[in-house]
Amino acid sequence: QQACLRRCKNASIMMLCRATNVARATGRRTFADGPLLKTMLYDLHVERGGKMVPFAGYELPVQYAGAGVLKEHTHCRAPGKASVFDVGHMGQIKWTGADRAAFLEKCVVGDIKGLGAGEGRLSLLTNESGGILDDTVITNAGDYIYMVVNGACKVTDMAHLEKMMAENSDMDVQMNYLGDDATLVALQGDGAKTALQPLLPDGFDMERFAFMTGVDTTVGGMECRVTRCGYTGEDGFEIGVTHTKDAVAVAELLLSNENVEPCGLGARDSLRLEAGLCLYGNDLDDTVNPVEGTLLWTIGPKDTRRRTEQGFPGASNMLTAEGKPKKFGRKRVGFMGHTKPARPGADIYSADGTTKVGTVTSGTVSPCLNAPIAMGYVETALGKNGTELTVDIRGKKIPTKVAKMPFVEPNYWRVPE
Repeated sequence: QQACLRRCKNASIMMLCRATNVARATGRRTFADGPLLKTMLYDLHVERGGKMVPFAGYELPVQYAGAGVLKEHTHCRAPGKASVFDVGHMGQIKWTGADRAAFLEKCVVGDIKGLGAGEGRLSLLTNESGGILDDTVITNAGDYIYMVVNGACKVTDMAHLEKMMAENSDMDVQMNYLGDDATLVALQGDGAKTALQPLLPDGFDMERFAFMTGVDTTVGGMECRVTRCGYTGEDGFEIGVTHTKDAVAVAELLLSNENVEPCGLGARDSLRLEAGLCLYGNDLDDTVNPVEGTLLWTIGPKDTRRRTEQGFPGASNMLTAEGKPKKFGRKRVGFMGHTKPARPGADIYSADGTTKVGTVTSGTVSPCLNAPIAMGYVETALGKNGTELTVDIRGKKIPTKVAKMPFVEPNYWRVPE
């Protein structure tokens, strides 16, 4: 039992260090020359013992006193429990105008015109070479399109989008950024639906509320945009609070449920890695295209409109005229089997340890599997699950294997048939 406790303690320390390093690097990358911003929930975090660190230009909690990364992670995964994350650093954009969907298809890889009412999907902003500028969730909200971009990228994203608007000035489209103090709260976990249901209007059909759909509604009587999505591999919601004056009240309502606890950046990182989800700036950047990033599915299945019509930046660099993916020398994969945690930047070698074949981009100890997991890029020929490799961890070549992602079975909501 003591050995188990030591392993858990060491894993928690490693996860905290990993998350803090990622947070600081992300903070430096985009907002190094300006003061750190505070979300509308800053005081709430401090009152609850949040350890505040720089992340994407904001001060956000990496963990909370009395809990810690490991406990926060396992709470979010536990049956009937849910966790609240402050994701107010992310950018929220409303698009209006008759040509809004057509314009966005000139910027992102996904099928935006084909989104049904309330339907959303993950898409990618790309540059002229096909490199990924950001990943984004885009939802058809009826008379507008709702777009959420990463906090570390939102300034450059909007500059890029404004440039694209200038190049397509004949199109009827307007971009409305909701502001640096716009509040976005994520409620994640098996118990998220139970915690949120009493706060929604009478008669709201939670069972038919599909994953990756959204609706304008109220939470506790306060106007919000609620999308069933998330970044943990669990069922959950992202709640955009319409009026900043309601931000704290919405968060406190969620946290008033006995099964709901706050969760910091440390657990957010380990949860998303268990779920096989990318962190922009680590696992994706503007030198990686969707084929290399194993994200071809964001464009669409074989022979679908966006694969064949294309029309987004860099399409011809990654797809043939028929819409088939071109061949590239590397691909994003998962790794397991190494006995020590592999940190971002660790080199991947051939099984005999003689030839460098890739790089780790994310790594941690999985609390659910009680084992190290990692994500990174290897030569395409070595990307098959089960391929034996080695990873350089502090000067030692440790055996590892290419592993299927997600590492932990996802728990996304499925509407009953």
